[in-house]
Amino acid sequence: MDDDFSERAALPVEHGGDRKAQLVETLRRRILSLELKPGAIVDEVELGAEFGLSRPPVRELLRQMAAEGYLELAPNRATRVSALSYESIRSFFQCAPVIYSATTQLAAERATPADVARLRAIQARFKEAIAAHDIDLRIHCNDQFHLEIGKIANNAHFMPSLQRVLLDHARLGKIFHQPSPSAEKSFTSMAVHEHDLIIDAIERQDASAAVEIIRTHMELSRRRMSSYAMPDFLNIPLAS
Repeated sequence: MDDDFSERAALPVEHGGDRKAQLVETLRRRILSLELKPGAIVDEVELGAEFGLSRPPVRELLRQMAAEGYLELAPNRATRVSALSYESIRSFFQCAPVIYSATTQLAAERATPADVARLRAIQARFKEAIAAHDIDLRIHCNDQFHLEIGKIANNAHFMPSLQRVLLDHARLGKIFHQPSPSAEKSFTSMAVHEHDLIIDAIERQDASAAVEIIRTHMELSRRRMSSYAMPDFLNIPLAS
């Protein structure tokens, strides 16, 4: 894995707008999947060459992604992927339940049948990713699921915070992926079930139920990460 974004195969490109959208989507996926690690340098010259864009539009796209929390920009310094430190993890666990609850409540109050249909389509891809044991696609679909709820909520003040929460949630999900098949199967089965319950609550516009489920869903993620960091004691006999 190259932290300096070098030696990547160029992707096919088409019109300028398509190239810009492709750059943003590809860069987001690389960050969410940890292909680009926290703190990794993002070279705008290499990005421009890869996607067939000049430096001004690349810089503008990087500024946009920095505003969304994906990147860190500083004068006279290279652009870097946002750090993931002890403080940022602590902030995530303080903020995530509040943001998820607020956006899910608003989504339940405002969702249209078309909104619910989009959530179900994303959920279908989430299930397919799990069945295929594709962790990167699973993380991406989970990110899209909760982002879509934020779009349905349609609150400009919540969206920047939601995007940063989702960024760290995705990266933590990859870091704390359970190598144990039984543990991972238990987690993914519960995550799928809770997603279905969230969609059902949003569809019937039951905001209270939707908020309760999303809090339970967040607790599932917290327990999963805690169990990874502090596993059960190994069954090793003590020396006499």
